[in-house]
Amino acid sequence: MDSKFVFPTHVCAVDIGGTKIACGIVTLNDSDAPVVQSVKKVPTNAKEGGKQVLATVLQAIREALARAEKLGLAISGVGISSAGVVDPRTGDITYANELMPGWGGTALGSAVTNEFGVPCSVLNDVHAHALGEARHGAGHGKDSVLTVAVGTGIGGAFVNHGILMLGAHDEAGHIGHVATPAAAGVDCPCGGTSHLEPVSAGPGIIREYVRLGGSDTLEDGSALDGAEIDRRALAGEKIAQAAEERSGRALGEVLGSMCNMLDPSVIILSGSVAECGKYWHEALEAAFKLQAMPPVQATPIVKGTLGGEAPLIGAAENLVLPGYLETRL
Repeated sequence: MDSKFVFPTHVCAVDIGGTKIACGIVTLNDSDAPVVQSVKKVPTNAKEGGKQVLATVLQAIREALARAEKLGLAISGVGISSAGVVDPRTGDITYANELMPGWGGTALGSAVTNEFGVPCSVLNDVHAHALGEARHGAGHGKDSVLTVAVGTGIGGAFVNHGILMLGAHDEAGHIGHVATPAAAGVDCPCGGTSHLEPVSAGPGIIREYVRLGGSDTLEDGSALDGAEIDRRALAGEKIAQAAEERSGRALGEVLGSMCNMLDPSVIILSGSVAECGKYWHEALEAAFKLQAMPPVQATPIVKGTLGGEAPLIGAAENLVLPGYLETRL
């Protein structure tokens, strides 16, 4: 690994999502696998606005630096994975939807550097996740990796020979906003229509379950979630199975189209919806094979192996060896 940093190097890594912020220490080695430790999670409280989220991030970093000092670790800088569209060259959040109001326009990288006096790099959260999985997880040793995160929303990223594809506006990989027949006429949170995300993401499964006649609350009055729908599907409930199959089928069709265009060595699935059982996965795989051209039909579709550590590792590595630079590993 070609880098200006001396290995091993210790990075304060932060993963900023719509519901939680994770912050810990990632130790990067010249050849050995990264080590993630001392991770603490706090609520994002995104609805309180971008300024409050930034204050929470700075406090999380402050506490992580204190933990690192107690461990005797000298921190080289801060690597951040964040929801929203990110300009990785400046560390600015250039766009964020209503899930994180006021987050767009935040000069995140410079705020961290000004506060702590250390280098800071910022990547989109799914980009960071994909970089971690491609270099050290399920994509390790593969020439090209398409990673798709399916949870409350849907994001994606393509890593080719260790280099992250950003696109002209740093927005490449937004697979959740690819059109699909299954979502014809359905409004998307981004302002568009007929996009994959409102059909295949977790909230879309719940909406379809309710449309088919299911209740959106449990017996105790709490809100229904995707894990409960999956439990019911596996227990034989037909409308739960149908709701999951619709999600999996739509995603499978889009993955087949993406595979026709990008021809990755492997497709990595992550996120809470990817933990669904056989009805979701079987529908996805069948739709993928129908849409994919014969040369790419055998492309393996696998689960990520790094879990919540993937974006932290990707964010840390992006500080040391920026994932978007035209440098081969």
